[in-house]
Amino acid sequence: MVGNDIVDLKEAENASNWQRPRWLDKLFTISEKHLIHNSENSFLMVWHLWSMKEAAYKLFIQTNPSRFYNPKGFECSISDNSGVVEFKAFKCFVQTKITSNYIISEAHLEYQKLTSEIIKFTTADYNKQSKELKSRLIEFVGRLHHLKKNEFGVPTLYNGKEALNVSLTHHGCYGAYAIG
Repeated sequence: MVGNDIVDLKEAENASNWQRPRWLDKLFTISEKHLIHNSENSFLMVWHLWSMKEAAYKLFIQTNPSRFYNPKGFECSISDNSGVVEFKAFKCFVQTKITSNYIISEAHLEYQKLTSEIIKFTTADYNKQSKELKSRLIEFVGRLHHLKKNEFGVPTLYNGKEALNVSLTHHGCYGAYAIG
């Protein structure tokens, strides 16, 4: 199982106002806010933590099918570009890559080698990005697989015999899939 999340840093800079009063309070725990305020680059730390939370949430709903909103419930701890996210009794491991253009986090229950690809879109149209991302994923795994989403929007690849866990993400000009 796998969860992933990507943040286009230019889009995040242009579209969010993370410094407005109480915004951090709604999304981050006391220890996470401490990381943000004591970071050399608070902007990057906000989006690093956010991508970890989102990746962990996507992994969590694969094992506990449901939909809910509780970002503060997913608590992150970071060591370099790896970390742990905990939600109640759930715990996962997250690898994060930070570039000058994007931050991507991939969550897994135990260390495993993931297959993933990052895509730079040529269009800003969300629906076209989504279609291209799914198309690239199907192209990678082979035409015999079909992408299905359950009632909670969790995607899985089926080939008639087995199911592959997959996570899809896109934001701004970037998208990615991960297969675990």
